[in-house]
Amino acid sequence: MTAMLALLVTLVAALGAGGAGAQCPSPAQLRPANGTRLCALLYADDSPYYDRCCAGAALEVPPGTDKPYMPRGWAGRTSSLVVGTRCELTVWSRRAKEGNTHHFSAGAVPRLQEVRRGLFGTWNNAIRALYCTCK
Repeated sequence: MTAMLALLVTLVAALGAGGAGAQCPSPAQLRPANGTRLCALLYADDSPYYDRCCAGAALEVPPGTDKPYMPRGWAGRTSSLVVGTRCELTVWSRRAKEGNTHHFSAGAVPRLQEVRRGLFGTWNNAIRALYCTCK
């Protein structure tokens, strides 16, 4: 009986936390301290709980960024991301823009492990190259 009660408390807490992307910023909020616009924001950490996603180290991606090779320490590290308003992020699963590709439009993706990559994989910790553009 106590295990069922613990499960119910966990479920109620998850529902009350605000749902998917509760911790991730909205696309309109993607502005660094100097006030310029960001195309995307990539995060190193995610969580099984949506309200704890978009955490850890963050990589700011300005509009027009073209990275066939990710910055040091970021290849295969991205677990959550947010794409800015009127922007599109294209990612590849292999360096030099090879392998599988995926396009993300404006919005938050708190758990890349829920985005399919090919037949058997996901995009969690799989981004090795990117291109980001805004209108």
